[in-house]
Amino acid sequence: MEIGICSFSFHRLLAAGKQDIFQFITDCKELGCTQLDPWNAHLSVIRSGDEVLHAGHNPHKSQHLSAVDEDYIERVKDAADTAGLPFGCIAVDGAHIYDPDPEARAVHRARAYRWLDVCEKLGAKQARIDAGGPEEMPDDVFQIIRDGYVDLIARGQDNGVEILVENHWGPTVIPDNVIKMIESNDGLGLLLDTHNWKPELKEEGRRRCAKYARATHIKTLDWDDQGNETTEDIPTAIHILREAGYQGAWGIESVPRDGDEYGGARKTIALIQKITN
Repeated sequence: MEIGICSFSFHRLLAAGKQDIFQFITDCKELGCTQLDPWNAHLSVIRSGDEVLHAGHNPHKSQHLSAVDEDYIERVKDAADTAGLPFGCIAVDGAHIYDPDPEARAVHRARAYRWLDVCEKLGAKQARIDAGGPEEMPDDVFQIIRDGYVDLIARGQDNGVEILVENHWGPTVIPDNVIKMIESNDGLGLLLDTHNWKPELKEEGRRRCAKYARATHIKTLDWDDQGNETTEDIPTAIHILREAGYQGAWGIESVPRDGDEYGGARKTIALIQKITN
């Protein structure tokens, strides 16, 4: 079984200075991961823990996440190679496509290009870049998003990186919008988060969009004494993905309500193993 942990699962440890990208690599190795799925804050210049927490809770306002320098990226790649773990999907915040201000869009695009360069240097297979924009996604907004993904997909292909959209925030919490984006952009894949749909559309989103999934965030928040997730129907979510023919790695995004991020990761891995075996 292929498995990876999105490093957002450890954002509180990162903010507290108790984990960095090198410790993340070590932790993933010890937890039995087969790939590395960093959130870009783990690869950014961090000035304070508050910046990490702000980015984590406000992905639409995370433009302060700037990639570290080339020497640092080389050290990260060396550490990953030593651990024997390839990079899977890098989740990029702060480079979303739509903004009402054209100048801001240009800045975001330049930032997305930089992160694609980082993906190429690390050998990452995929990059998640958000669509941005309002939930209702009017036609003029959609056209900007579509054109943006056309550009990024071409750039990603040059770098050997698959571009993914995630049901994350803004228009992507609506299944119809996600499907419209993917079916209008050849080469665009979906990072399917099992939780991040508009609540009344969660079941619809899971079922209708599973066939587009190229990566996953199996979202977990709380567990009972038997290790079952109490807030999400994870067995059904995984079953839907498998029935749709999903063959990718099981990506984890654990956000434990009790704050035990290592414990949350371990329990989520155990739960996925129990369901899939």
